[in-house]
Amino acid sequence: MEVSELLQQTHKLPNVPDVVRELIQQLNNPKADYSVIAAKVIHDQTLSLKILRLVNSAHFGLSRKISSINEAIIMLGMAQLKTMVIASGFTGSVKEVEGLDLKQFWAESFQIAELAKWFAEKSNNVDPDTAFTVGLIHNIGQLLLHLTKPKLAEAIQNLVDETGCDRSEAERVRLGFTTAEAGQSLLRYWQFPASIGEAVRYQMQPFDAEKPASLSAIVNIACYINTCIKTNRPINDTIAMFPAAEAELAGLPVNIASTSEEAMQLQSRLNGLL
Repeated sequence: MEVSELLQQTHKLPNVPDVVRELIQQLNNPKADYSVIAAKVIHDQTLSLKILRLVNSAHFGLSRKISSINEAIIMLGMAQLKTMVIASGFTGSVKEVEGLDLKQFWAESFQIAELAKWFAEKSNNVDPDTAFTVGLIHNIGQLLLHLTKPKLAEAIQNLVDETGCDRSEAERVRLGFTTAEAGQSLLRYWQFPASIGEAVRYQMQPFDAEKPASLSAIVNIACYINTCIKTNRPINDTIAMFPAAEAELAGLPVNIASTSEEAMQLQSRLNGLL
């Protein structure tokens, strides 16, 4: 099978809003006019309601209720608004997927996105907003597979569950490619920046890329910490097995492994968008 076979089913692909695509295109553009983006957000009723809901949540701890979307946007600031637009745009792009618990899928994606951003803030090599975006969509290829070939997606998951084999290996056996590669192809189809697609593709093996990138390494570390959280790995083991080579590639401090416990306590503030 070829990845193109999945992409040809255009009626099944996620429908990402234009405002999200524009923001992602502008991620590394210091001259971006976000006032134009904000104006578009105001006219998106669904997104506006989600922003108001989050601003009025316990996370912000405001003493009064905010009812104006303009005030909410000012309060959030453009950096947080950008994060929210991207997060909401992706989570709202698909309503139901056969064989996939969407709420759980996006909750874990949010967690990895927050971890990626947290680690990126400690590096001079990676933009935190870009790291968040890649963390959020790192598994977009798996979503694509479930949307277009749900029976194959189920067969791959069964193979992993029954044999305990590596997921990428199972995907190569059943598909001839990995969902990380499919994710890169989907992002290329959407005309996202090449660096984002490459980070998605090489998230599990950053050094397999022709030019290993710090962004891939950051997402790799975020996925590692998330796995430690899910498996209740003891903190001493988490620190001992911390991916040191990837940390160096990411431009993180030499003692970054010692912050693992703090990272493992990080909670996504964006689950209110689900």
